[in-house]
Amino acid sequence: MTTVAVIDYGMGNIRSVSKALEHADATCRVIISNDARQILAADRVVFPGVGALRDCLEELRRLELEEVIRQCIRTRPFLGICLGMQALMDSSEENGGTPALGIIPGQVLHFSDRIDHLEPPLKIPHMGWNQVMQCDGHPLWAGIPQNSRFYFVHSYFVHPVSGEVTVGTTDYGLTFTAALSWENIFAVQFHPEKSQHAGLQLLANFLRWDGGCGS
Repeated sequence: MTTVAVIDYGMGNIRSVSKALEHADATCRVIISNDARQILAADRVVFPGVGALRDCLEELRRLELEEVIRQCIRTRPFLGICLGMQALMDSSEENGGTPALGIIPGQVLHFSDRIDHLEPPLKIPHMGWNQVMQCDGHPLWAGIPQNSRFYFVHSYFVHPVSGEVTVGTTDYGLTFTAALSWENIFAVQFHPEKSQHAGLQLLANFLRWDGGCGS
């Protein structure tokens, strides 16, 4: 039986993510934990989150989970969701500059400075359903039609240094990275647990994925 650990650091739709994973594959065992031993014993790890990046990093360090995340990324399939995606980058514009985990080179940028000039103005945060254009044939896109709609809630977006890690984009006044892939990581800005059939399919694909772009 596949075991999936959902990292619980007090920020995010933890229960919703857990229930969606169970619905995507009833044979998997889902645990919600901030215990390093339980997380490291899992076959796959999910890093969800909503809210402020600075608070996220403070909690991860208080719970001594930063190195746990790094070890998981090196050794097993790892899914980052929303804030869990942004935390993987080098830094964020939040609070005048906030260091992140520095796992994937790039920054987290705020929409406001990039779309304020548009007429009619777009609301921030970017909230609701939007299309995702798949940039490659990554295994986690299996069974999900091109330009499927997913549910977003965010004011910041990731801007990786290398465009090669981007595997999905979305337009909201500009084209931004909605999904990225790097080694054992797949990370998304949208919320698959709130994205109905397409989101459940992505989670089911993750539960079958062995890591890496071609697995």
